Amino acid sequence: MRKITKASDIINSTYIKPGSLIYVGGNAAVPQELIRQLARDPYIYNIDLLSILMLGDVEELFTQETCQRIKHRIIFSGPYSREALNKGWATYQLMHLSDIPNQIQRYLKPNICMFTVSGPDNGGNYSFGTTVEGVQSAVHSIRENGGLVIVEKNKQMPFVLGTTIHESEIDYMFETDYPLPVTPVQQSDSTAIKIGRIVTDLYITNGCTLQFGIGEVPEAVTDAIIQKGVKDIGIYTELFSDAMRKLVEKGVVTNRYLEVNFSTASIFLSNSREGYEWLNFNSSVQSRPCNITNNILNIAKQHKMTAINSAIGVDLHGNIWADSLKGREIYSGIGGQADFLRGSYLSEGGFAIIAMKSTTSTGISKILDMSPEGITTTAISADPVVIVTENGAFNPRGLNISEHAVGIAHLAEPVTRQKLLKVIYDSPEFHKPREALKNKSPKGFISYDEIT
Repeated sequence: MRKITKASDIINSTYIKPGSLIYVGGNAAVPQELIRQLARDPYIYNIDLLSILMLGDVEELFTQETCQRIKHRIIFSGPYSREALNKGWATYQLMHLSDIPNQIQRYLKPNICMFTVSGPDNGGNYSFGTTVEGVQSAVHSIRENGGLVIVEKNKQMPFVLGTTIHESEIDYMFETDYPLPVTPVQQSDSTAIKIGRIVTDLYITNGCTLQFGIGEVPEAVTDAIIQKGVKDIGIYTELFSDAMRKLVEKGVVTNRYLEVNFSTASIFLSNSREGYEWLNFNSSVQSRPCNITNNILNIAKQHKMTAINSAIGVDLHGNIWADSLKGREIYSGIGGQADFLRGSYLSEGGFAIIAMKSTTSTGISKILDMSPEGITTTAISADPVVIVTENGAFNPRGLNISEHAVGIAHLAEPVTRQKLLKVIYDSPEFHKPREALKNKSPKGFISYDEIT
């Protein structure tokens, strides 16, 4: 391993040649100084850059000018890459999070990998820090096929226990010292609190294993879990957030029914520097690559696996979409949602849950008659996914398509609900939909009022 004093010592046209495919660590572990040098060097061109949700000071990497030299292959988009992706300056790489390591090693085969590390420990091992995802597989591919492993050693990156890389596998190291990107979370509003209560009251019990992300609803679920007094929670997730940290600190998380006595994740994000410091050499959490955390068979083995995710929309059949607003307008990415939805309902006593507000912030319904044409779905109508809004919960297990439609319509706000029910009752394709309303509530649907 050779240490360099300037990013330009290694990020230049001598080492980064035309035709290169670079895999870059994402989220809070983007090697920001290396990436900025990549964007600024006009002699680096005709390269492909594969990435997952790049956070931090990375805007200049996605300008139209830079995108003429660098072809972005974006697995999961974020605020900085969204414009480039939807104006055709960059391209969307369709992958489940669980399949990224496989595709890296068998099909993509990058010749350069850049990421951030911390360490070393006494054995000469460096931590992948807050992001493992597919980075380890990129390193393995490079070691097998030749290429360069270039890292930033950021003084502020925590040493997250679990997956590590030995110093002998690193070619070049650039030492840096800057704050990690934080992910502010809004305080849960009354709607999110309702959703959190529904999810917790109906589906979260002692000893279950949790997966969820970041946002108002996960925060509300966390508070509801504490209020309910749930015990012996396990955490097996792709993303470990501050909400999960709160459960660990409150003693709610014991991982009693897991095969290990620590929480497992592939990505770690916090809303403060304190949260990242908490992760440093903390034996209550460990990192694993995403082909382990997101493997459907591994998810299915977890005790009462309960996966809670959100979505952009759902239609009356039960199709769910989470990465795009319409056919080709990409908002985020497929990520690991499908992995956890499918793995969790294979778990004994587990639930796959989509929890979302029934309308957008501008009042547009997220419950639609039909999914937008050409949309990418993370769950299809045959996937038995529980859908929760502030109006109630719908469990489709054992129900036909007419019962699906009537139950899902009741998740919408009242005006939209009546419009959707009229569509259902007026559509000859649905078989006797009114039979789904023989009782006060539709089959499979529990209203918020019934819970309270």
